[in-house]
Amino acid sequence: MNNEFRICNICAAVNADSLEKKLRQLDPEAKIIIGCQNVCGIGRMKPFVIVNHKLVVGNNEDEVIEKVKQELN
Repeated sequence: MNNEFRICNICAAVNADSLEKKLRQLDPEAKIIIGCQNVCGIGRMKPFVIVNHKLVVGNNEDEVIEKVKQELN
């Protein structure tokens, strides 16, 4: 699939370990980059994933994962 996911391990609203596990389930071959993504304003309030260079934000982690699934389809 050649997907790339970027998640932050610093932002308060993001649980990088949990998101990484869920993203691996969606695409075990994806490149996952963990570190500051420079969207601190959003990450302070809501969880997010950058999917193939597109920011995906949700009100909670499950919503983010559902939006990531939609983005991949």
